[in-house]
Amino acid sequence: MKGRNMTRWRDPAKDPRQEPRSNLITAEGAERLRGILDHLSRVKRPALSARVGEAAALGDRSENADYTYNKKELNRVIARIRYLTKRLDELQVVDRLPADTGKVYFGAFVTLEDDAGEELRVRLVGHDETDTTKHWISVDAPLAKALLGKSLDDDVRVDAPGGATDYVITDIAYRDQRTAR
Repeated sequence: MKGRNMTRWRDPAKDPRQEPRSNLITAEGAERLRGILDHLSRVKRPALSARVGEAAALGDRSENADYTYNKKELNRVIARIRYLTKRLDELQVVDRLPADTGKVYFGAFVTLEDDAGEELRVRLVGHDETDTTKHWISVDAPLAKALLGKSLDDDVRVDAPGGATDYVITDIAYRDQRTAR
């Protein structure tokens, strides 16, 4: 029997969606999420509500594509507002430097060098602010877990599905030196 809410069964022990996520976030990330929530609540939702009202006033809703589309979009925005409100209450904002800035902790910019001499610069951030284009990785990611607590010039081995990779930590900073000019 197929239904709209039927999904394939997944073993909770092996399902990556069931893994616990840390509730850490940087101050900048929390501010960005608050900005998105504010925009959705004060700009997007009222505009969509007005469009739904205008479309509903036209009459027959069963054949009104404008009403159907805007109603679905409004429901999506309301769900996102509800999620962000709940998530912001759960998050713990990390807004100060660790006591030992010579080691890798949450919020650090870490420069790594692999065996081939290629450099990789990553930042350890919360799950809600990961960004692959900036190389901001979740603190729950395998690379981040391998880096936590390590010092400058430490060797790091990361086991990934494609095989193990060895890195050497060449720099640790808690401010992005490229943008702090």
